[in-house]
Amino acid sequence: MIKTHETLRIRPKLPEELSALEELAFNLHWTWHHETIELFRRLDRDLWDATGHNPVRMLGSIPQDRLHLAARDHGFMDHLRRAYDHLQDHLHGPKWFEGKYGTWDSPKIAYFSMEFGLTECLRIYSGGLGILAGDHLKSASELGLPLAGVGLLYQEGYFQQYLNADGWQQETYPSNDFYNLPLRLETDATGAAIMVDVPFPGRTVRCRIWRAQVGRVPLYLLDTNTPENQERDRRITCQLYGGDEEMRVQQELVLGVGGMLALRKMDIHVHVCHMNEGHAAFMALERMNRRKQKDGLTTAESLEIVKAGTVFTTHTPVPAGIDEFHPGLVQKYLTPYLDRIGFPTQDFMALGRRNPDDQTEPFNMALLALRTTASANGVSELHGKVSRAMWHSIWQGVPLNEVPIGHITNGIHTRSWTSKEMADLLLRYLGHDWENKPADQSIWERVDTIPSVELWRVHERRRDRLVAFARRRLAKQLAQHGANATEIEKAREVLNPDALTIGFARRFASYKRATLLLKDPDRLKRLLLDSDRPVQFLFAGKAHPRDGEGKDLIRQLVHFARQQDVCRSIVFLENYDMNVARYLVQGVDVWMNTPRRPMEASGTSGMKTISNGGLNLSILDGWWCEGYDADTGWAIGAGEDYDDAAYQDDVESKALYDILENEIVPLFYERSADGPPHGWIAKMKASMKKLGAVFNTNRMVREYTDSFYMKAQENWERLSADAFAKTKALHEWKQFITGRWDSVRILEAGVKQRTAQVGDTFTLTARVHLGEIVPDDVIVQIYSGPLDADRNITQGQTALMRCATTSADGIATYTGSIACDDSGLHGYSVRVAPNHPDMADRFDLEKLHWIEEAARMSDGGDLPEIGKARAA
Repeated sequence: MIKTHETLRIRPKLPEELSALEELAFNLHWTWHHETIELFRRLDRDLWDATGHNPVRMLGSIPQDRLHLAARDHGFMDHLRRAYDHLQDHLHGPKWFEGKYGTWDSPKIAYFSMEFGLTECLRIYSGGLGILAGDHLKSASELGLPLAGVGLLYQEGYFQQYLNADGWQQETYPSNDFYNLPLRLETDATGAAIMVDVPFPGRTVRCRIWRAQVGRVPLYLLDTNTPENQERDRRITCQLYGGDEEMRVQQELVLGVGGMLALRKMDIHVHVCHMNEGHAAFMALERMNRRKQKDGLTTAESLEIVKAGTVFTTHTPVPAGIDEFHPGLVQKYLTPYLDRIGFPTQDFMALGRRNPDDQTEPFNMALLALRTTASANGVSELHGKVSRAMWHSIWQGVPLNEVPIGHITNGIHTRSWTSKEMADLLLRYLGHDWENKPADQSIWERVDTIPSVELWRVHERRRDRLVAFARRRLAKQLAQHGANATEIEKAREVLNPDALTIGFARRFASYKRATLLLKDPDRLKRLLLDSDRPVQFLFAGKAHPRDGEGKDLIRQLVHFARQQDVCRSIVFLENYDMNVARYLVQGVDVWMNTPRRPMEASGTSGMKTISNGGLNLSILDGWWCEGYDADTGWAIGAGEDYDDAAYQDDVESKALYDILENEIVPLFYERSADGPPHGWIAKMKASMKKLGAVFNTNRMVREYTDSFYMKAQENWERLSADAFAKTKALHEWKQFITGRWDSVRILEAGVKQRTAQVGDTFTLTARVHLGEIVPDDVIVQIYSGPLDADRNITQGQTALMRCATTSADGIATYTGSIACDDSGLHGYSVRVAPNHPDMADRFDLEKLHWIEEAARMSDGGDLPEIGKARAA
């Protein structure tokens, strides 16, 4: 291979009249604006498909005479003006954030993610995490948030999938051509690339900065494949989730530290950073370094202010899914940097360990994220509960329900995933508000005004398109694998555009149980081969390249689908991406999801069917625990948890068949004289009405803004005011408390009476030895609730105790009360914790004392018993 002497950039030549096309192509607003997509299709439909729906590459490839014809086409020019005006309205029109919080002159919130799924031509995503990140940015733009995204630009991205003759997944890694993508290289006044220098052991890794413009929101992407770097470092941003453990540390160092440096290079000085998973947790170091160098704070003081302005979202319901690194590897890459910024290595390593003193424990990125943030959340109500249990040991002595990890349920960007046909129908009956205010419940209530026949006609048209797409895709797959003409011709006849169509498209991990449907092949075949009420399935998805078990699940499905009697009714589509996903979620009647509960943190694929009229059939896990109702879809099981996985699979597979045979198939094929299945359509409308306003990223991003972003911004402003006076005072206070906390103890506590009736109160007194600590520096609380069989407090609630008296020997007397709201046997305990108005959260110091065992009420006879109400 001959290396180039110099690089030359060749740009498309557009007639002056078509110059707006370039601005439209380089702003990813087109990914959720059907009229702009139709504009590019209109220019050259075949080239649009051939370029992978990439308008930048398309404009660089289209013949000049075709452009000149378009410039003289009055209809095309009117279409261009409409699309351009819509973009300008989006960029400059009033938005929700401005109306509620005012105008900010530059981004003050940074959203970090390892992957972003914005469009299929920009292959820097692998699955749900990336799609969520892309949808987050789109909604942030629609709502007008002062937010910037930060990620990595992968030369090869995530792999392309194909199957060999045995149905075993193979991977290829085609290179991304950055200069023919909707990206712009950030350059200085001379045209030279702006570079970021990321400190590595014994060297510096240089990164270019590319920008993808997502409506109003800039997404900055770092790229190490630049001649200034050594060959080994050029490959850091080669593949998403590729390479070994050392490569992952390198990528996360570039994302976290390099990402913060890149923002400053772009003159963006954020106060709030949001980590979408723990991959970017090294950002805390560079933020601390900045505060130390610019503001003269100590390491501990800088950590205080960084925590105040950081938000962390975890997506992982099992410890095995979180990045953990060998301590030596982390020290290899971080120690030189830590030495430079004056952060003792072992103090830093302690932030990533459950047991800070265990120097052999692996370094956990989620722990680092949790300990450097003010707000943490799971991505569904159930996942929040699972996450609190998973990380409970960090907050020793804190009741499970009070572990400071909340939840904000995920959503999807509704306009990105709703078909044009359905969008036009919704526009006709719901009005423009459905596009502009997708989280407004009153708008979705108007679904009832849509005539059932029209709704069904649109849905059937999308099913037709899905079947046609699947046939083309399958024929193309077979041709690429060297199939003969007969096999290819048969592929063009698979599936029935009028049959009940069920989709399943996920990452092929074992816990997602893609083959649960195959547990009883004979029973499945009866569904597939019923001539009067046929059922058909479309599958798609990728297994991680190193996941042999996941690859075997694909192989099992493919082998079953190749059987002569069912090959027309069950299809596996290769190389699942955003384009395939759109056809599926817009065309299936039912979206099936079969994870092993509670391992689905949220799951957003089924949400994408809602606005398209699809229904969900799922295990009660992730978001479906909140979305399911008898009239919105179907639940497999009742939310049971199992210890025996094989038994669970057996029970739930049978439940799946039962629902299909007895509920779904009969309802779909129950047709009236005028044709449409009115019972089915009623369920479609109920799903759209009840779920459409809830499971979208506009609602989700508003929740993040109101609950986390603005709180973090206020924390930052308060702690940074007056040369960080409150930050310094808070650190000094923490040192004071930490040095004296061992002397704090609850000496005794008791109630005056042991029984009461509903409506009464128990009055409780406690004596607390505070020593040198004053009452204002602690919070004393009653923790009470019903008792289980083992005399443990359940459903515990807290009540504040107030200081009544203090003595010269450091003993304070506190009083409080317990409301008697329910009858039965109840119990209480008393606790004391440090308390300061500027702490990031109430358990920030991870210090908590409960009443000593010797002082507690020891037996059931001494426990408060609340009698029945007087009226009983």
